[in-house]
Amino acid sequence: MKASLLLALSCVAVLVAGARANTPGEPEPLVKKVQEYAQKATAMAKTALSTVQESEMAQQARRWLADNTDLVKQRLAWLKEQLAELWKRMPAA
Repeated sequence: MKASLLLALSCVAVLVAGARANTPGEPEPLVKKVQEYAQKATAMAKTALSTVQESEMAQQARRWLADNTDLVKQRLAWLKEQLAELWKRMPAA
């Protein structure tokens, strides 16, 4: 959600910069402002991503995946065996 909002704000900034570039005057300060805004938006996105990655929920999810990897592998092996047995029982067409 935050990424989509950030993308929308960036697009609006680019559109505003384009609209103002068509007006007479010095576009250089405007370009600098857009560049500064883009840098700030990038920094905010990086901060948000690292916050999500370091969150307690993300850490719990990683622990759960690490703890249950063997169980998932066992279940997949069992499913593979069951499908192989089913395949053997099917009559040839």
